[in-house]
Amino acid sequence: MHKDFHSLAEIVNESPGLSGLRNSLKQSEVINSFYEIFPNFKKVVLAIKVEKKTLFLSTESSAWKSELKFMDMLIIKKINDHFKEERIKWVRFV
Repeated sequence: MHKDFHSLAEIVNESPGLSGLRNSLKQSEVINSFYEIFPNFKKVVLAIKVEKKTLFLSTESSAWKSELKFMDMLIIKKINDHFKEERIKWVRFV
């Protein structure tokens, strides 16, 4: 076996040219883990996307939207604590 053999994870995590890919993977992880972190939101909130550390959420209920705005700092903290790094700075509603 070659001494220079690297796993795909090592290449993605260490290659400077793949920083955009790393960022996209981290953003996707937030969306994919959203209901794991917030299982009670599954029926009322849709996690749409993450762009520039902003999480975009959608809800059909204006009451839920108000409640989520009130809880936005808690949502941010819980997500960042889950991933043990700052992935989200802001929450926006669409």
